[in-house]
Amino acid sequence: MCNHHPLPKFTQHQDLHELEKKIDRRHFLTKTAMGMGSLALGSLFFSDKLLASSPEQVMMANGGIPGLPHHAPRAKRIIYLFQAGGPSQLDLYDYKPRLSDMHGKDLPASIRGEQRLTGMSANQSIFPVTDSAFSFKQYGESRTWVSELMPHTAEVVDELCFIKSMVTEQINHDPAITFMQSGHQLAGRPSMGAWLSYGLGSDNQNLPAFVVMVSKNAVLDQPLYARLWGNGFLPSQHQGVQFRSGKDPVLYLSNPENYDGHDRREMMDHLKALNEVQFDMYGDPEISARISQYEMAFRMQTSVPEISDLSDEPDHIFELYGEESRDPGTYAANCLMARRLIEKDVKFVQLYHQGWDQHGNLPGSIRNQCKKTDQATAALIKDLKQRGLLEDTLVVWGGEFGRTVYSQGTLTADNYGRDHHPRCFTMWMAGAGVKPGFTYGETDDFGYNVVKDPVHIHDFHATLMHLFGIDHEQLIFKHQGRRYRLTDVHGHVVPELFT
Repeated sequence: MCNHHPLPKFTQHQDLHELEKKIDRRHFLTKTAMGMGSLALGSLFFSDKLLASSPEQVMMANGGIPGLPHHAPRAKRIIYLFQAGGPSQLDLYDYKPRLSDMHGKDLPASIRGEQRLTGMSANQSIFPVTDSAFSFKQYGESRTWVSELMPHTAEVVDELCFIKSMVTEQINHDPAITFMQSGHQLAGRPSMGAWLSYGLGSDNQNLPAFVVMVSKNAVLDQPLYARLWGNGFLPSQHQGVQFRSGKDPVLYLSNPENYDGHDRREMMDHLKALNEVQFDMYGDPEISARISQYEMAFRMQTSVPEISDLSDEPDHIFELYGEESRDPGTYAANCLMARRLIEKDVKFVQLYHQGWDQHGNLPGSIRNQCKKTDQATAALIKDLKQRGLLEDTLVVWGGEFGRTVYSQGTLTADNYGRDHHPRCFTMWMAGAGVKPGFTYGETDDFGYNVVKDPVHIHDFHATLMHLFGIDHEQLIFKHQGRRYRLTDVHGHVVPELFT
């Protein structure tokens, strides 16, 4: 701190009234160079005194940016059930009856074409076509094909909008999952949740706009990194906050041992004052982000223990989600927690469940995965609908790519594995204005190439943003001289997915 700008001195019994007088609204906006950005910072200090008189000011007070949404939104919040590792669409949703006739035969070169292969199967001499070990049936009024592995999801197919023609260029896990989360294969870009938080702000000042949970009962095959829900170059208050199982759902939120926290508010007030003086001198937006995070952490000391306490949930809800929902940190418990969070207007809740990278022993592995996830996934849809929340809550299910129609390595009578396949895979959405009981896109008889209505990752992101009332080409952030957006310079909204 420069010597010619001494910090204000506070005694034990002094309050901040004098500081408030010195930083009145007009003086604050005039002296800083941050314009409307300073209004958002001011709202952190005097939220009870700053009565925003316009929609833009209200949005700024909630952490969003002026002018959003661009059009009437269909979705107010999202629960993204991310299945990390690449679920096999051929064993779950993309039924291909012709595979039974081709089982064990070499995949025709005309089908494979010039497809890039991973190092795990590039040296194979043959690529044996592999039929699914599981039976499929049609369910619901939509007559949607679903594998026997997903009996609970089969009960809600008339609420789901399937996209069977998803496409990505990334064939390995790290760039593929990074691409799906941030719109770019290289690390460093903001995640989807961070973009939504930045653009639309928060509807609950006591909880983060973006919450992440990772299943503790998943197979830890592919690593997950905090940058997948990071803020990238956006202000740091927009990064996802990870909720965990155990005594401390959010790290470093609890008071230290033997400290009762009685003077925490007074300490926070003084800390805000010191940070504000620094902000007034340097105009660094990260200082305002730091203040925002300190304040959020203070409020979360009350809100997080309250919302993470499942003791008020009735037995029939636990039965709906499955017995594991009583065990915090499991996929089922996280699905239930996701519902509780969106009830409190948390905008973006993302669940990560690892273990779908099944290069070998796929029949046994995928069966176990579905047992851990199927019931709770379907229960979430049912629970949201019975509470009237599904109509403006978007639910998304899917991974970073699909699996190959051919077996990786040796194909035996009771065992096979599938390699990574970016050329086509399946995802589904539900709620918030997407067409229920609808299937979009089509793959060939081998489930290897898209033959109708491809949907690229950029298109998916553009469509998701549209549901939130955002024109993906207009939500931008200038960084290092370039204007960035979630969809980079690509992406088209897919209106056929909307009701």
